[in-house]
Amino acid sequence: MQYPQFQEFWHAASKRQVIFFYAGYFSQHVVSAIAETIKARLNAAGTAGPTSRRIFSAFVEMSQNIMHYSADALTPAAQPDRQIRGGAFCIGVSGDQFYLLCANPVANASVEAIRGKIAPLCAMTVDEIKSAYRTALRQAAPEDSKGAGLGFLTMARDASAPLTFQFLPDSDDAGRTVFCIAATI
Repeated sequence: MQYPQFQEFWHAASKRQVIFFYAGYFSQHVVSAIAETIKARLNAAGTAGPTSRRIFSAFVEMSQNIMHYSADALTPAAQPDRQIRGGAFCIGVSGDQFYLLCANPVANASVEAIRGKIAPLCAMTVDEIKSAYRTALRQAAPEDSKGAGLGFLTMARDASAPLTFQFLPDSDDAGRTVFCIAATI
């Protein structure tokens, strides 16, 4: 990228009120550094405590999703506690709401399973999401989960609007699809 292209990117991000953007590899150290930066940025902006907690919670879930499930891995699967995987994350402001987006490649074979977990959440009411969350807390984690299986439920619970998601073709690898998810806080 040359300076004029970077300047164009910078102006586009500023115009869209992007307050944080990262694209690259996520590790526990990178997530910790991003978390500190997000907290400082929200504190400096005077963001209310409950809103900051929901933003931070959604960030953690999105980054964990990238670290556990991205098909772009630098580390072997045999090191589940030290994963380094690729993706992108963004926080922006629109009016009095924050939006968080993340994207990462997934294997094409995973698309329908992911869609099956998220699509029902998008149609649920707030009370239904809270009930599903409480139910999930009492159950064992799903077999295909690398965590407690609460990530999408947590994001849906903390969001002020239904989650949105999309699957896009991966222009670099026909065997992968780019999974994008967004939350409004």
